[in-house]
Amino acid sequence: MSDPIDDLDRLADELETLSRGVIRAPGAGLERLLRLMADRQASDLLLVAGEPPAFRIDGHVVRLEAASLDGDDIEHLVLPELVGHAQRAYRESGIADASLRLPGVGRFRVNLHRERARAAAAIRMLPRSVPRLATLDLPPGADGLTRITSGLVLIGGATGSGKTTTMAALIEEINRRDAKHIITIEDPIEFEHTNQRSVIQQIEVGIDAPDFPTALRSALRQAPDIIVIGEMRDPETMRIALAAGETGHLVFSTLHTTDLSSTIARLTDSFPAERQPTIRQEIAASLSAVYVQTLLPRVGGGSVPAAQLLLVGYGARQHIRRNTLQHLHQEITISRKFGSFTLEECLARLVKAGLVDRTDAIVRAQHGDEFEHAMG
Repeated sequence: MSDPIDDLDRLADELETLSRGVIRAPGAGLERLLRLMADRQASDLLLVAGEPPAFRIDGHVVRLEAASLDGDDIEHLVLPELVGHAQRAYRESGIADASLRLPGVGRFRVNLHRERARAAAAIRMLPRSVPRLATLDLPPGADGLTRITSGLVLIGGATGSGKTTTMAALIEEINRRDAKHIITIEDPIEFEHTNQRSVIQQIEVGIDAPDFPTALRSALRQAPDIIVIGEMRDPETMRIALAAGETGHLVFSTLHTTDLSSTIARLTDSFPAERQPTIRQEIAASLSAVYVQTLLPRVGGGSVPAAQLLLVGYGARQHIRRNTLQHLHQEITISRKFGSFTLEECLARLVKAGLVDRTDAIVRAQHGDEFEHAMG
């Protein structure tokens, strides 16, 4: 195995040479950067014009002692390593998402984009195996999502909140327990599942299908029990997902949201105003659960998830139809006996267990009085 110090020295030399425009061999320094990233157990590699490469390690951004790169350097490092559809997307729109595999090192999710008219990139290292639910320290009761048999299950959270990891672990639990036909549609594929009791097909947008709506329509003709949509980004995908959930399929998907009401509002607001009343009816009919997750600093280092879960019943459906989303929070307490729980209850449990500092918990609580009550 190579010495990380020697690798760093060679990398610094390569980046220095690249920044002077002397060499232009495609990928000259990217592979070494990714290997160093794995050696340092970094979660992300950030490439920004005017800065040296930087790693995110344990949540902190650490710059390398290397030459600063300009936009052309970054584009030259990353673009040739992307698959064809991602290269075309970048040239046409200035944004590309793709997965990248480096044998012996691992898989990476690459986002090449532009900022201030210059190329930039964010590269995340993907786990080599699908995590098990028991290893994620999820709130008690979160595993109930694997017992839902039909409808739409939404997993919300901000960027970096771990929602994709949670969804993958939920699917893996079903995969190991039940004999189902599961189809995932992702851009790109983040976790590679291995068939256990279930049969899993994983479709990557841009490689196996041109877009999410096309992949989703095709999936519905393949007799799936469960459909997993990496992220619902457009109204057409949302419409098909709602219809699939309403007709008896179990559909999992993620949304970039921060609470229950914003998760529902994100769906409805994606459609023209004249269609929103109809969409609210469809959401009320198809939605089975909303789980919204956040990550907090763990006492002693690392992070720990906290979440709120609403198992959708009659009352919640009525609030969705009437667009009185501000009342969804109180539906959690009404449906607590069925497995719902509030974020404040979850935060209080973590503080009492000594896993999270009270100050951090108070900042994340959406209803401070409920958090104080839960703390006793």
